[in-house]
Amino acid sequence: MSAMVKDPVCGMDVDPAQFETTYEGLHYAFCSEQCRQRFAANPHLYIGVPGEKAPGQKGVELFKRRRFQLDAPLDAPNAKVLTETLGAMMGVKAVEIEDGTTVTLTYDLIQATAEQLEAKMGEVGARLGEGWAERLRRGFVHYMEECEVGNLEVHPHHGHGH
Repeated sequence: MSAMVKDPVCGMDVDPAQFETTYEGLHYAFCSEQCRQRFAANPHLYIGVPGEKAPGQKGVELFKRRRFQLDAPLDAPNAKVLTETLGAMMGVKAVEIEDGTTVTLTYDLIQATAEQLEAKMGEVGARLGEGWAERLRRGFVHYMEECEVGNLEVHPHHGHGH
């Protein structure tokens, strides 16, 4: 068996063949598709450049607390499934469901995005509100998270590679 390697997103020890990818000629492996997606979207959030560590390498955490409005109330068994499913995701620190329709999540943006959380909600049958205002709000959150994470990434300095 191969020696374990560290998932650059969450820091877990993983099999080198698990959810693997190659970036700039180097091999990386991940604990989950979620971590692989986070890395693919912003690799320099997790790997540094010569002379500068990335925020992920420094242990930076960037907590967000967001509310998601569901289009229909969840009954107790489905609310429990949603809570357990979201709670098992990397970076999710707290899941609260109020009145079966409002899901409040606290998560580390370094490890999870609102977009990933929304996709996971959809996988377990929790449909988000489809009104134009709700869709616009979610789109704005996605954009803001993308900007915030992009601003944290370290980039090669002039004379180093790219």
